[in-house]
Amino acid sequence: MEASLPFHHHHPAASSTAAHHAARLTPPPPPRDPRATARWVPPAAAPARSRSPANLGLPPHPPRRLRLRLAPPRITAAVTGGPRRPRRRAPPPLECAGGSSSSLRRPREEEEEEEERSSTAHAGVSLVGENKVLQMSSTVPKASNIFWHDCAVGQADRQKLLKQKGCVVWITGLSGSGKSTLACTLDRELHTRGKLSYVLDGDNLRHGLNKDLGFKAEDRAENIRRVGEVAKLFADAGLVCIASFISPYRRDRESCRALLSDGSFIEVFLNMPLELCESRDPKGLYKLARAGKIKGFTGIDDPYESPLNSEIEIKEVDGVCPSPSDMAGQVVTYLEEKGFLHD
Repeated sequence: MEASLPFHHHHPAASSTAAHHAARLTPPPPPRDPRATARWVPPAAAPARSRSPANLGLPPHPPRRLRLRLAPPRITAAVTGGPRRPRRRAPPPLECAGGSSSSLRRPREEEEEEEERSSTAHAGVSLVGENKVLQMSSTVPKASNIFWHDCAVGQADRQKLLKQKGCVVWITGLSGSGKSTLACTLDRELHTRGKLSYVLDGDNLRHGLNKDLGFKAEDRAENIRRVGEVAKLFADAGLVCIASFISPYRRDRESCRALLSDGSFIEVFLNMPLELCESRDPKGLYKLARAGKIKGFTGIDDPYESPLNSEIEIKEVDGVCPSPSDMAGQVVTYLEEKGFLHD
């Protein structure tokens, strides 16, 4: 009776073996999800690897659907010189998860981003990205299309007010020759006479104006160039500017002289022998240079070019170095004779 019944895999009386073969031969019902694109492959057409015990001819899993996720908004800010107009926030770009990342940008968003970049480049400061990396760059070009602007009060007016003539007293010599001592003594002497002066000391300016410079040849040249320009301004203001610098290279000193072509550049050469300067060694620099701990030290492994036409030369007399007051007296006498300290 059971043998005459039609073969059907849903019949309750079917044997386990018949049910097993029926499951292999009967196609499964269509998938419930209409968006699934998988197609069931019969056992005969399936590749050999699909007949492994782990996959007994069953339909493979449907392919993973692509999911769309919203990309986090980019943090973009720019510092500009004036007020910013309010901006309409553009919708964030879409990214395709699971594949190669691609952004779908709207034209309006691209325009606003270009405007952001242009305003940032103008200001020279930008703040972009989640890490808020601050980038600063100077966008100011070198001086061009500039003109000198004259004021109503000139150098002659300032000199008349101060009852003196502005000039630059440039003291040069080896380290330890007494430059700073002479500069401070001269400054005190002029002050007691009621004359306005100011000292530009080499070490002092390297704490501020020239702190970015070292002691290479090009740095030394830039150091003296800056000092020469500052000294010129002091002289134009009517002061007696006292510049105390080793300034070992002759051409750099001559460049400073060329800035004051009216004879107001007075070069004072402290012509002291190296042995005397090294025996003093007030800063301990010669000892370090001799030990090789300081490279490029003037007088040891870097040259000093003596002036050829200095206005004042101070040196030992019978092996004796003049006192600071005597040296300052020589400079004051020269300034008086040349009319720089007139009433």
